[in-house]
Amino acid sequence: MIVDRLYQSVAEKGPICVGLDTDISYVPQWLRDECENDGEAVLAFNKQIIDACCDVAGCFKVQIAYYESLGLQGLQAYRDTLAYLRQKGQIVIADIKRGDIAKTAEMYAKGHFTGDFEADLVTLSPFMGLDSITPYLPYIKEQEKGVFVLVRTSNPGREDFQYIRSESGETIYDIVGRRLQDEIGVDCMGQCGYSSVGAVIGGTSSLEAETIRKKLDKTFFLIPGYGAQGGKAEDIARYLKGRNGGVVNSSRAVLLAYKKAGDERDFATAARNEVIKAREEILSACAEYEK
Repeated sequence: MIVDRLYQSVAEKGPICVGLDTDISYVPQWLRDECENDGEAVLAFNKQIIDACCDVAGCFKVQIAYYESLGLQGLQAYRDTLAYLRQKGQIVIADIKRGDIAKTAEMYAKGHFTGDFEADLVTLSPFMGLDSITPYLPYIKEQEKGVFVLVRTSNPGREDFQYIRSESGETIYDIVGRRLQDEIGVDCMGQCGYSSVGAVIGGTSSLEAETIRKKLDKTFFLIPGYGAQGGKAEDIARYLKGRNGGVVNSSRAVLLAYKKAGDERDFATAARNEVIKAREEILSACAEYEK
């Protein structure tokens, strides 16, 4: 199961997921000048980030929208970034947030678990129902793929719908998480005790963290919101268990670390140092929380 590989990677390298949400404006001008187009510049930037961080990051996440915005050259950069990550033996999450059903969902699964855009895991939206998730299950069970399903996100607008309560008092995110774990995730369990059907759980609020972690005890988390979105290490620690059980995404803080360091020529080293810093902050917070 892919979740076992991910669990082991976190145990060995830490819980930081480097988000390659690479806006062309993040790429230093000198590197852009050396490339023929924006897609090539993004790819060249990504490769150096990957090389610098692959031994200190638990996994990488590639947000497809940044590449789609550049048209065909961007999608080529997306394809080649995924291929480079696989070549380097890294675990890669394709952040695509698909949420359709039936044959359309089957085609999304095929498109992102095989061929040019193949990734190890993808992000999904469940709000059309559980049948928007089931077309991905054969790939999870037969080809060691995985999914992270939106449960409780990190954006302020999460309260518009995710916090609506049922007659029994459960929030929407409670219901989604419970049904994912009990009805779908249970059939995709790894030896590590977690399922390859994971959940996106925003780390910008620690208010419900202990309750969420206790209820979703067999669900591996993808935790956005750390750093630029305001999530703090002490908040994140409450979503992990034994310093594992989740990966913490950091995108802008890593990709733009060179601006704080003041050396755009060595952006990759700045990115690596930021990953190590974030990793140590979170692991220290975990140790403090576990006392």
